[in-house]
Amino acid sequence: MQTLKRVGVDIAKSVFHVHGVDDEDRPQWTTKLKRDEWLEAVCQHLRPGGEVGMEACASAHHWARLLQARGFRVRLIGAQFVKPYVKSNKNDAVDAEAICEAMSRPAMRFVAVKSVAQQDGQAAHRIREELVGQRTAKANQIRGLVGEYGHRRASRHPATQAGLAALAGRCRERTDV
Repeated sequence: MQTLKRVGVDIAKSVFHVHGVDDEDRPQWTTKLKRDEWLEAVCQHLRPGGEVGMEACASAHHWARLLQARGFRVRLIGAQFVKPYVKSNKNDAVDAEAICEAMSRPAMRFVAVKSVAQQDGQAAHRIREELVGQRTAKANQIRGLVGEYGHRRASRHPATQAGLAALAGRCRERTDV
């Protein structure tokens, strides 16, 4: 039953659409599978060392590592490179076919599969970047509020704390009256 050379998979939350082709690039397998059964089904239909393509999106690296551990060649493609191969109205089955088509192109650019350590590092950087942005936004908000009370402070973080202390002092003065 392992006759397919290439499979395109459209990953979703609970249902995965799969499109597989044979050596002559003829569609041989198009189906919709549940999250807990798609991996085994692909292993049954795809020959050892066959190619599996997915859009580089949430959970794609996880699935890619599982497929690589089973001996398959995994190709992750950026969504912007799959879009030109969508032949009709966009839906999950058409996306799986487009992924399968896109990965057959010799000049296609693929995304490298990340290890767990690489993903952890990237997540830490993204979280830190977001926290720095939130801190800056809050400091700017506080400086604006302090400025409404006539205080002008430098934009550095410690100065913003001093401005907040000045604002708190004014608020205490108003409540003491």
